[in-house]
Parts: sequence; structure tokens; C-alpha cells
Amino acid sequence: MIDLTTRYLGLELSSPVVASSSPLTGAPETAAALEEAGAAAIVMPSLFEEEIVHEELEMHHSLEQGAEQHLEASGYFPNLEDLPTVGDRYLATLESLKRRLSIPVIASLNASHPGGWVSYARLLEDAGADALELNVYRVAADPDRTAHELEQDDLEIVASVRSSVRIPLAVKLSPYYTAMAAFARQVVDAGADGLVLFNRFYQPDVDLETLEVVPRIELSRPWELRLPLRWLAILRPQLGTGTSLAATSGVHSGYDVVKALMVGADVAMVTSALLQHGAGHLHSIVAGLRTWMAEHDYTSVDQLRGSATQATAGDPATFERANYVAALHSWTTPAHLLAGHHRGSRRSPA
Repeated sequence: MIDLTTRYLGLELSSPVVASSSPLTGAPETAAALEEAGAAAIVMPSLFEEEIVHEELEMHHSLEQGAEQHLEASGYFPNLEDLPTVGDRYLATLESLKRRLSIPVIASLNASHPGGWVSYARLLEDAGADALELNVYRVAADPDRTAHELEQDDLEIVASVRSSVRIPLAVKLSPYYTAMAAFARQVVDAGADGLVLFNRFYQPDVDLETLEVVPRIELSRPWELRLPLRWLAILRPQLGTGTSLAATSGVHSGYDVVKALMVGADVAMVTSALLQHGAGHLHSIVAGLRTWMAEHDYTSVDQLRGSATQATAGDPATFERANYVAALHSWTTPAHLLAGHHRGSRRSPA
């Protein structure tokens, strides 16, 4: 009998497969389908700071339009506190998910500034969130601000949210911090119970017809898991078993979940594969994990976890620069390309 149970952020999960933040996890109907297909927990879509600020500005602007011209109309303006906001709708969705599902529901906040997130974190806790994922997302484009200053801002966000809630807190990071290992430890010291590696930045593109900069959404590919794998393998022995670790980006199959567990992850989070194949794809992911473990004589996730970290690998340098050198030397140019080169080249004169 294979035991797939695991612990993440102090939560007991039936398996290490978690449905990460996506449109599928933001509606009770599709979230229920994810649970039925094998999701051990879900992470709700993020509540974005920009959405809240934009809605507030638009609402104030709309209400002020007629006030300057028709003073008597001011008595008909609704009380802003009575109007449902982005935050109100998010809380209502969370409450609905908690009533519908039996698996843990992890709320998600996408923050770039300290301050208002403290109150929203408390509201999410009060609404029944089993844990909170803080998504720290920024592009460091200000040339007058140093890496240290930006990192201190992020740590302040983590510390302020941590001090405001009692539920477990995970922090979802990007891979672009100057000294990733040191910063990861600082995030844990600031109060994070777990880390989610890594955030994917959706890069803008240029439309050659309209000559405009446009957003492009590209679903992840399995090869993108390699970056989280490297850092999970490095961080697991450094942070110890007291810190939960989640792999995200590039998890598409049961084999990907196996890899994430081997380098020390407690859970593997799936998004793009579900958007591409539907909620039912979770069945094949969980089945693939179970089949691989049976074929390789693993009886539990606990037994598998951490079997290939930097501390347990035969060659720890595999996860650092030596791997770069080895990869370059391992490349072999396909024979047909070499043959084409020789046929097309001119012979040197004797």
C-alpha cells in the first residue's frame, strides 16, 4: 500500500498534488471538479493590490462626476461602504469554496507595498482560509533603488502580514533575487512558514501590426521545472524540515511530481496542465506518481522526499556551476547537421 499523504504548512494533505492559483480554483463548480479529480488542496486566484486600488479610484471618479454640476444629486449617492468591492467579492468566493469543498483552501494575496495587506489578510483568515499564500511580485525597474532596499520592502510585507494572522503563511517568490539562498532564509526569519518556488513572470510582447506592447500568456512547459528543482535541492537542507516547500512552474505529470519530491518539495503545484487539459488531468498526475513509486519500491511520500537534495546527492556541485560546465561538454551536434556542413563547405586549396 502506497501512502501519498504529506504535510504542507502544517496541513495534512491526502497527496502532494495541489491545484495552484488559476481561473479553475476561483469558482466553486470547477474547484469541486478539481477536488473530485484528486487535488489535495487548492490555491485561490490572487487578490491583486492593483485591482483594489484601480476599483477605488474609478468608483470615486464616477461618483464625483455629477456632484460639481448638480449639488442636489449628492443626496442620492450611495454610501461607498455599502458597495461590494473586489475584496468583498473575493471574500464571498472564499466562503463559498469553504462550504463546498472538504480539502484545504489557501487564499492568495498579490502584494507590492506594505500597509493595506494586513487588514485583507485578517479578513481572509476570518472568512475561513486554511492558509495564506503571499505573492510578492515586482519588476525592479527603478534605477534609484538598490537590491537591498527592494528586498527590505518585501521582508517588511512578509513581517507585517505574519504579525496580523495566525493561519500558516507561505510566500511565493520570483527567482530573481540577488542572493536567493540568503533571501529565502530572511523570508523564513520574517515569519514565512513555507516558500513557493517560483513565480512566473508573464512577459510583454510587441505586436508588429499595431506597433503596440501587448500581454502574452504562455502556459508553462515541463522543462521550466528545472529552475525550481535546482533551488529546492539547495534550500531544503539549508532550511530544514520545519519550512514547507512547494514546487510550481512546469509540473505537468506524475513524473514531474516525483522530481519535485526527490529534491525536497512537500507539494507540487499544478496550473498550466489543468488549464490545457482540464481538471480531470489530475487523475493521470496522481496515478503517474503512484505508479512510479510502486515500480521503484517507494511506499510513502516521506520516504521519497529529499532523496536527491544537495545534501544527499553524490555530487553536490551538480546543482551549482559545475553543472553548467558539464552540460556544455555533453552537447553533441546531430550527425545530419555535420554532414550538411561538410557537403556545403568548399575544400581548401592544397
